[in-house]
Amino acid sequence: MLRIGIVGLPNVGKSTLFNALTKASVPCENYPFCTIDPSIGVVGVPDERLDKLATLSKSEKVIPAAIEFVDIAGLVKGASEGEGLGNQFLSNIRETDAILELVRFFDDPDITHVHGDIDPVRDIEVINLELILADREQVTKRRERLSSDIRGGIKEAVTEDTALALVEQTLSSGTLAIGTKLSENEKRLVRHLNLLTMKPILYCFNGKSGGHNLDEAADDRARRAYELVESLGSRYVQVDAHTERELNDVAGSDKEMFRQEFGVQVDGLAELIRGAYETLGLITFFTTGPKETRAWTVPRGATAPEAGAAIHTDFKDKFIRAEVVSTNDLLSSGSYAAAREAAKVRTEGKEYIVKDGDVMLFLHS
Repeated sequence: MLRIGIVGLPNVGKSTLFNALTKASVPCENYPFCTIDPSIGVVGVPDERLDKLATLSKSEKVIPAAIEFVDIAGLVKGASEGEGLGNQFLSNIRETDAILELVRFFDDPDITHVHGDIDPVRDIEVINLELILADREQVTKRRERLSSDIRGGIKEAVTEDTALALVEQTLSSGTLAIGTKLSENEKRLVRHLNLLTMKPILYCFNGKSGGHNLDEAADDRARRAYELVESLGSRYVQVDAHTERELNDVAGSDKEMFRQEFGVQVDGLAELIRGAYETLGLITFFTTGPKETRAWTVPRGATAPEAGAAIHTDFKDKFIRAEVVSTNDLLSSGSYAAAREAAKVRTEGKEYIVKDGDVMLFLHS
């Protein structure tokens, strides 16, 4: 299951966003460090294609793809050296696949900010520097442990140390480790360190309905934030965490009306999850039938056998072929039999690259 750690400065709306995502009840009072322990919630990925396929197949069960979100206490300047709640919380996100960095994007004198004023660029730089410093310490310790193996002439230790020297150089320049040019073998050798800044980061700008949002302000704070994220080679999404949390208590059919009332034009949570998928280079394929319609997540570029492995290892190891039809073709045909008759169902072999929205039936020995 995909795991994403939510990080940010104290009091920028992390727990509110977590509540909105998971409908869980975790503390979100207006003061720093209210989240003492990391909270974990599993979120079903919204996908209207899944529901349409389930209706078509008259499925007994509908199982969406899932993302696990980990809500981490607010980081502050000096966290890598133990300030605030320190390294214990940085360690909680080492096992995640990606980082969701939440940044406050509105002015409101009634909601305190740990630095007083609102400056997204400064906030991003503070958080990223703490992640960089934590990683540099990790790399330094690892290189020290490798020294005896290097003296013993162990080639793999030498190769790993060479890769880590490059990573250390990147980190020492104040740059995220993900920008280090490493070979695939070098990446494999350093992967076990779970470096924070080797993970993809999705930036989430948290606005406020009826508030003074920076993208509407008469200054350049929003533009500078967008440019910084772009310069980091990352993506950003915009969300109103408080409004999305409020909408959790609204019946599905009324949500659109309330969105109009709040002035929130898009479903921020759906955009966030889509952004997470794009950041990680993931796509969705489906299996469907009377018993179950289910969404599966695989990396973009996965072959048919690799997609089959998401369901069961036998589907990869004993793969023969797969029947494939696009969701749109299946839905427009009205049934699997009609899609087959219209030559919309294809038989694909081991080399087939799975596309987002494929509906697949695996045949194995």
